[in-house]
Amino acid sequence: MAKAKNTIFFCQNCGYESAKWTGQCPGCKEWNTFVEEKISKTASSRSKKTLPSDAKVLTLRDVTTSEEKRMTTGSREFDRVLGGGLVESSLVLLGGDPGIGKSTILLQVCKNLSDMNKKVLYVSGEESAKQIKMRADRMGNFSENMQVYCETDLALIEEMAHKNKPDFMVIDSIQTMFTEAISSAPGSVSQVRESTAMFMQLAKRDGITIFVIGHVTKEGVVAGPRVLEHMVDTVLYFEGNANSTFRLLRGVKNRFGATNEIGVFEMKSDGLREVLNPSEYMLSGKPLNVSGSVVACAIEGTRPMLLEVQALASQSAYPMPRRTVAGTDYNRMNLLVAVIEKRLGLHLSSHDIYVNIAGGISMSEPAVDLAIVLAILSSCKEKVIGDDVFCFGEVGLLGEVRDVSNAQQRLKEASKLGFKKAIIPKSATDVMEDDCGLEIVAVSNIRQAYDAI
Repeated sequence: MAKAKNTIFFCQNCGYESAKWTGQCPGCKEWNTFVEEKISKTASSRSKKTLPSDAKVLTLRDVTTSEEKRMTTGSREFDRVLGGGLVESSLVLLGGDPGIGKSTILLQVCKNLSDMNKKVLYVSGEESAKQIKMRADRMGNFSENMQVYCETDLALIEEMAHKNKPDFMVIDSIQTMFTEAISSAPGSVSQVRESTAMFMQLAKRDGITIFVIGHVTKEGVVAGPRVLEHMVDTVLYFEGNANSTFRLLRGVKNRFGATNEIGVFEMKSDGLREVLNPSEYMLSGKPLNVSGSVVACAIEGTRPMLLEVQALASQSAYPMPRRTVAGTDYNRMNLLVAVIEKRLGLHLSSHDIYVNIAGGISMSEPAVDLAIVLAILSSCKEKVIGDDVFCFGEVGLLGEVRDVSNAQQRLKEASKLGFKKAIIPKSATDVMEDDCGLEIVAVSNIRQAYDAI
């Protein structure tokens, strides 16, 4: 008689189960996502349950809604990304590269909440209490409402949460948690999925707001099954360059607010500090009266940001000219160079072209297209674009400059920082309510934009 298999294969992307390894997942159609896991020996038997006496079905129109209760984290940038603050009983996943500052920012949030007389429980599966204390000493004194518990067993963590009844919990990290009911190692698909389900039940049943830290893979997504992100209420990613102090907290999923909202932070010796005016921060140190530099206005979430786009076009000494990009899409830059050559008749095939968005931030919004084009033209023709000029607009393959969203909001942000002239798509003037005191130069194509500079 053939032995029963004691392993099963899981898709890390969608959680699909299969008795054998498959190259392509039948569920999500992704390739090479199956991993092998051991089947727990203690199979749970289905037991028939009876409904409680007070259980009933409601019609949708009988359900009353009210504004959800939110509590501030003490950080305006963090509250912005969450949609106005923490929602009670929510489960939030925070991911990011190693050393980017995930534990630091949550430790600062814990300090703020404990100072507001909120009971906080920090559960660590990676550090000892002494190590957490060493990191916390840089941020100042913590109140007695801040508690630390170093454990990885889910059953003990759940029991401690019932005993202490905290208002706020941090789990650092989800990949270190395990339950004895599953025989696989911590960090496996089964363990991560079971751990997340337990914390979700704990949050909804006991009214505890829980933050879960998740490690990311080399592709930049949270390690473990993709279903992890579907289970939680909010998914945040902490982004930044290892060589820069600039950090972005980005919301990619939020059941209680807008997605793609960002919070801006700067890493200091005493922790992370908020950058309340990122436009001013991004433009600090901008050189004056230099060709190849132009200010663009992009929008992340609902926040307009002014940033400096730099370009350098020089005669190439090699048969194959170089194209280098930092902070935006490489293929998009090549497309814009081809549009310049075709529509303006400039021969850039013999030029090395380098494009950079200063400040260490990455920006992929199409509104930056016009700034990239003008920066390349400015460098190639040695034409200085005025320091009080900014622009935005999407550039198409025919050389046309197309409208982008929230034109009025972009103009207001530039006006606050003292800019005097704006080069914008002509179609944007049809929906403008006010010029915000700026000289508006409306262009339909890159030829008109080139003439404007």
